Amino acid sequence: MNTIEFIKVGLEESKNWTCRLLDDMRETPFVEPTPRGGNHPLWVLGHLIVNESVLLDEWIQGKPNRFPEYTDLFGYGSTPVADPSKYPAYDEIRPRFDEIRQDTLAFLDQLSEDDLDKPSYCVKDPFCKTVGNCFQSMILHTMSHSGNVTDSRRAVGKPPLLS
Repeated sequence: MNTIEFIKVGLEESKNWTCRLLDDMRETPFVEPTPRGGNHPLWVLGHLIVNESVLLDEWIQGKPNRFPEYTDLFGYGSTPVADPSKYPAYDEIRPRFDEIRQDTLAFLDQLSEDDLDKPSYCVKDPFCKTVGNCFQSMILHTMSHSGNVTDSRRAVGKPPLLS
């Protein structure tokens, strides 16, 4: 397995796992993961969408974020609130994650191993200095937020999907 194949598997598996959790919370997307609040499933979904555009569009390709309408709600520094009137519907934004991840994988298919070592357009995150680092961050970021959704599932009384 080469590095690009490794990244591809990581992207596919991290999305599949996280979407399995998210889709299981489709009917209750505002359940906060702790009694003190936190990143509810709808915010996690929107945040992953906006962040993947930051990584792919802005930091890898040097283009604008394709989801400017979601940046204030879900971007860096946004604060999740459990108020449905503040957010788009789950079914409205869920396809956006599929779309951007499909574009991410298609872009990755065009790269060579050497392209992964090229510098990114990122100037503020020391972990995203190269194109390869940005792809690594996509995988890790998706998996880290799956924990929020796992906790929200437990808060609503659902059993673990794996034990």
